[in-house]
Amino acid sequence: MTHWTLFRKLFLKYFGNTRWYTIALITLLYASSSWLLLNLASENELTGNVNFLYWLAVTGSTVGYGDLSPTSTAGKLVVALYVIPFGLSIFAMVVGRIAAWVSNFWQKGLLGMKPLHVHNHILIIGWNEQRTMLLLDLLLMEKEALPDKPDIVLCVKANIENPMPGQIEFVHVESFNRDEDMDRACVADAATILIDNPQDDVTLTTALYCTQRNPNAHQVAYFNDDSLVKLLQQHCPKVECTPSVAVEMLAKSAFDPGSSMLHHDLLSVDEGQAQFSVAMPAGMNAVTVEKLFINLKRHYDAIFIGYAPKSEYQKLVVNPGLTETISSGDKVFYIADKRISQFDWKQLGE
Repeated sequence: MTHWTLFRKLFLKYFGNTRWYTIALITLLYASSSWLLLNLASENELTGNVNFLYWLAVTGSTVGYGDLSPTSTAGKLVVALYVIPFGLSIFAMVVGRIAAWVSNFWQKGLLGMKPLHVHNHILIIGWNEQRTMLLLDLLLMEKEALPDKPDIVLCVKANIENPMPGQIEFVHVESFNRDEDMDRACVADAATILIDNPQDDVTLTTALYCTQRNPNAHQVAYFNDDSLVKLLQQHCPKVECTPSVAVEMLAKSAFDPGSSMLHHDLLSVDEGQAQFSVAMPAGMNAVTVEKLFINLKRHYDAIFIGYAPKSEYQKLVVNPGLTETISSGDKVFYIADKRISQFDWKQLGE
């Protein structure tokens, strides 16, 4: 084996992949050899500690301000034949490596391969194409009305890219039930978890897993088959199950024309009246439904429609009697043009 072949194999082994430590080593060797050659050429003005680092960076990158330059013939030859040609190569290698790293980092984010560092976020698990896109649009509009502006994270198994880069976070996983995958979506730190998969059995197992990982999160699961709702609520009574109501809305509209438009208007936050909720803060005196109904309309032009008792949000009471009372912790549901950010509860109880 010739010396050249041996050198080429060693060079490719240690420098072929241009890792960061390789680039750092090459840069150090380049800087050391440049200083040595300039010192041998008696370019003392260029070999000073600060001057040398400044001059080498400017010359090697071919910026060339001209405030410092070699004066001797030997120094000029060193710069022309060694410093600039090798500096250009190293500069191109560094820039190319940085560009590749940035591109890879961006691509990993776009494909959902990097771990997130979020908490108290809204986690959407599953991909249903246009329905998921509509859900994301609605959540982004609702987010703007909230003071804390929670992050929205989409977690999918489907082979897609982030559908809304710059607006939502995105995670691609192999399984919704594997810790190392779901940890990248920070499932244990989510404030709200929305589960919507094309397959109801996947929704069921995912809801069970999320309840085990994050029992304090507000969890909502969408089912196409109502029969699985009772099964899930037997094991996870706090999970809010949302069955498909398309058939019910169709039947309702047959006897009460306009019902489907009414429901759509109440659910949409895009335009028109919409339904919202707020929890009565701690330490407030109980207020009757009659006072709440009248004062909501009088002071906020909002319509009271029902409430859910504290810690039993699944037991919604719609159109309660006027003498019933709302207490601290109860959740009040109302209809308004937009979400009311601040309530004067003392005023509502007058």
